Amino acid sequence: MTKAILFDLDGTLLPMEQEVFVKDYLGRMAAFLAPHGYDAQSLIKAVWAGTGAMVKNDGKAKNEDVFWTVFNGILGRDAKQDEALFEEFYTTVFQRSKDSCGFNPMAAETIRACKALGYRVILATNPLFPAIATHSRVRWAGLNPEDFERITTYENSRFCKPNPDYYREILGKIGLDGSQCLMVGNDVGEDMVAGTLGMKTFLLTDCLINKAGEDISKYPNGSFPELLHYIRSL
Repeated sequence: MTKAILFDLDGTLLPMEQEVFVKDYLGRMAAFLAPHGYDAQSLIKAVWAGTGAMVKNDGKAKNEDVFWTVFNGILGRDAKQDEALFEEFYTTVFQRSKDSCGFNPMAAETIRACKALGYRVILATNPLFPAIATHSRVRWAGLNPEDFERITTYENSRFCKPNPDYYREILGKIGLDGSQCLMVGNDVGEDMVAGTLGMKTFLLTDCLINKAGEDISKYPNGSFPELLHYIRSL
């Protein structure tokens, strides 16, 4: 029996072209931090290196700690001391990156429908961002952080997609087996891997990412109307 539905965020509840969003986001961060002694090229290189380290995290530490260790190593400074500065960026300039994303009112409607049907709702977004940035993107999608029982961020996660241990960690936190969950996402490689743990999966095709060119007909798939029909048929 399905008890919980896990939703990806970027490209799923929040429509976006990932490359467009990341370019906009990193450009704004570099411009904001430049007056504070951060070289734009080195900063962006450090962000990518830290992100790559989080993706490879084997659970030895929280993603947050893995990121800052690598980030600081690239920059040769303890940038964590500027945490207040980064928070200021996320609460101000980062908010303009909303313009690089789309909006679909069906996202919030679907979450409301899931809760009305009695499902536990989890935001299973790749935990590469701090909570302050993830919660902002939730709001850009027309939702509130309180709409979700759990939201994965770099502060509370030790793994990343597409590592199946990312999903195992969520299952452990919510006390359910894979067979009791449905994972909804737009990325074949990162989201459909949840099926290896026995989860049901649904591939949202509005902002489809299919880097390996898989045959997606093997997954239940479609847009939000098809998703809602699928959820109601569980």
